[in-house]
Amino acid sequence: MSFEKINVLAKQRKPFLFISDFLGERVEVILLEDLQKNDIEFSISARGGFKEHSHQLKKIPLPFVEYKKKFDAVIENIKAGETYILNLTQATPIQTQLSLKEMYTLANAEYKLRYKDEFICFSPEKFIQIKDDKIHTFPMKGTIDASLENAATIILENEKEMAEHIMIVDLLRNDLSIKASEVKVEDFRYIQTIEAGEKKLLQVSSHISAKLPPNWQENLGDILHSLLPAGSISGAPKKSTVKIIKDIEGYERGFFTGVFGLFDGMSFDSGVMIRYIEKTPQGYIYKSGGGITLDSDAKLEFEELQDKIYLP
Repeated sequence: MSFEKINVLAKQRKPFLFISDFLGERVEVILLEDLQKNDIEFSISARGGFKEHSHQLKKIPLPFVEYKKKFDAVIENIKAGETYILNLTQATPIQTQLSLKEMYTLANAEYKLRYKDEFICFSPEKFIQIKDDKIHTFPMKGTIDASLENAATIILENEKEMAEHIMIVDLLRNDLSIKASEVKVEDFRYIQTIEAGEKKLLQVSSHISAKLPPNWQENLGDILHSLLPAGSISGAPKKSTVKIIKDIEGYERGFFTGVFGLFDGMSFDSGVMIRYIEKTPQGYIYKSGGGITLDSDAKLEFEELQDKIYLP
């Protein structure tokens, strides 16, 4: 029903916020005029003017051996031909004296969301943007510590990272072609610098575009439904990979790695819900992960998962 509601509201040019969980099973569509009474805050495509803060999150990493079991199971599925790349995630307990609202206010990110007193995300990753009958997506795949000497060259020339990125770009090209035409890779593997708490990270993205029919607003819900779950944080082939994720990860992603976006009456902009803190009865958890291929190293992937735990 929610995706059909999106079709109706977009056709009527009514501005709304769209929030979806990872699998597109729990979807919220909230008119902008109703946001305040729902205790939801968001920021879309914020650029510049970021403020500095010194707050650090205390990580309580789960034992590496627990991650390694999941990692090994993913590798076995890759060898069996069930998946080629899979985004493996886990929840890490963290400690902070701040409330979700205070962390949301402090955090700097292009895409920010606070959902009641349940979770916040502060994501650097775009999902899709639609403007002037063109749809754009920006898969982000590949991370390295910016302080390493020649970090940009290392990540761009790494064969494992290249193969991983190519697979995700190909998946997103196919996803866009379901509802759009003239699919084109506008920019392949460009570097972005991400402020990651005490350190800076370099992340590799690509830009893919396609053409939509002039009446795309009437089918916005269908377009979103066809693209979920987002390819960059699931894997390829998508259907079998999502099943493996559910079998192996051992916890519910929920809204983590879902998407949220704004329809302003004319255009649509959205982000992937990574860099994510959830409030649980046991305390805060930070959900993070990374793409696994046959050439992945378990220790390095575990370290990357930890590197992504920060308040930007």
